[in-house]
Amino acid sequence: MPSPTRVSGTDTASPTGSLLTTTVPRGYVHRAAVAEVFLTGWESAPTESDSFIVHAQLPRAHALFAPAHGHQDPLLLLESIRQAGTLLSHAEYGVPFGHQFLMWTLSFAATPAALTTAATPTDIELHTTCHDIARRGRTISGMRYEVSVRRDGVPVATGGASFGVTSPAVHRRLRAGRPTRTDGGLRPPVRPAEVGHTDPANVLLAERSGETGSPGGEGRNAWTSDRATDWTNGRTNGRTTDRTTDRTNGWELRVDTDHPILFDHPVDHIPGMLLIEASRQAARAATGRPDALLLTLNTNFTRYAELDAPCWIEARVTHPTSYATTPPQDLRVQVTATQRGERVFAADLVLRQPGEFPSPPPPLPVPSLGAAPPDPRVSR
Repeated sequence: MPSPTRVSGTDTASPTGSLLTTTVPRGYVHRAAVAEVFLTGWESAPTESDSFIVHAQLPRAHALFAPAHGHQDPLLLLESIRQAGTLLSHAEYGVPFGHQFLMWTLSFAATPAALTTAATPTDIELHTTCHDIARRGRTISGMRYEVSVRRDGVPVATGGASFGVTSPAVHRRLRAGRPTRTDGGLRPPVRPAEVGHTDPANVLLAERSGETGSPGGEGRNAWTSDRATDWTNGRTNGRTTDRTTDRTNGWELRVDTDHPILFDHPVDHIPGMLLIEASRQAARAATGRPDALLLTLNTNFTRYAELDAPCWIEARVTHPTSYATTPPQDLRVQVTATQRGERVFAADLVLRQPGEFPSPPPPLPVPSLGAAPPDPRVSR
């Protein structure tokens, strides 16, 4: 494996004129498209063992995770945090290429300042410390890592992840014969504007079979508008009834294995980033805030989400939480994904409407990664 790479050279486009921006090899971050590689270099931290500084650049434009209302899409930041773990696993801990990564948790918490757009791409540093490293010979079988994100030298976000690693032989025993494509067509999506998108191809939510949505037949969840209004007024009168149990909101997950970003390369399961984007879309639809900015996310992947069975997304708005002592209130949403009656994924999200960012921001919480249970996970 190559030694740590320090970013060097001169870049006249950089505000500081100090860094030459290149991307790390795409194989290090498990991406086929170079355009989806956000990491630009890494180096060992000078003060601690198992600590590194990973450099990343968030693009000014992206086909799926596009900027809006003066802020970068936070899922670009989250994807950079994910990529940092795979990079360090291969380059620093000797994980051979071809081994499978089984994601257990992936989380972040950010201030709005972390995501503001500028006249150039957003350069950040991911100060990463690895913990609970399960060593196996010259490589590892899993670890957990925490990230402090700095922009212009200022801490603006935290994050982290935990995962396991399996060899190709073990993966074949676990997953032999699993399909890499869905069979059958996609159900019509909910309206793109309801989940903060413009392109129907990027919408991951469809109404459940037999549920007609709004009287206009446009696929909108009838619950969403009234319930969101109740939340903003501090009331909790809104409720919808699922066909089986009382739920807050429910959709079938739309899985398009031809999507060029969410399925950057063939895999035998529903990718973790697809489930995360679906959870954000569900949170936006459930709160009636399609433009809301995601500021905190904690996720748990409890088993593989398969391509050959329907997957159901449920969103529950829990309670507004005050942003320090300053209004407005944040909206907290819990999202789960189930398949064949078993939970495959859970996420806890905190959203805020654009333009409602008080100053100064509160201290950043460290995302709770939790313990890594032994069940098979979504791999990336």
